[in-house]
Amino acid sequence: LIVDLYFGRNGPHGGVSERRWSRFLAQEVTPRFPDGLTVVDGAGQWREAAHKRIIRERTKVVTIAVAATDSVYERIAAVTEAYKRLFHQKSVGVIVRAGCAAF
Repeated sequence: LIVDLYFGRNGPHGGVSERRWSRFLAQEVTPRFPDGLTVVDGAGQWREAAHKRIIRERTKVVTIAVAATDSVYERIAAVTEAYKRLFHQKSVGVIVRAGCAAF
């Protein structure tokens, strides 16, 4: 599987700094996906449902190539729930697709 996780970095308490992001990556993501991943900085946008306005924010995109097992979905959910809880986020974007990878 190829998993892309989209982490918006705006927030009600000043957003997610590089330092806080690095700590989250080390404590929450890496232990669950220790075989490797890629992080890319992005500029995301989404439409806020209540006011129908476009919100733009800095984003971290994490891409992980991983075997399709039952536990992978539990690990993805654990990462996204931790991010939402720690940084007061409403959501984390998740895309999972079939893929073929070799290293």
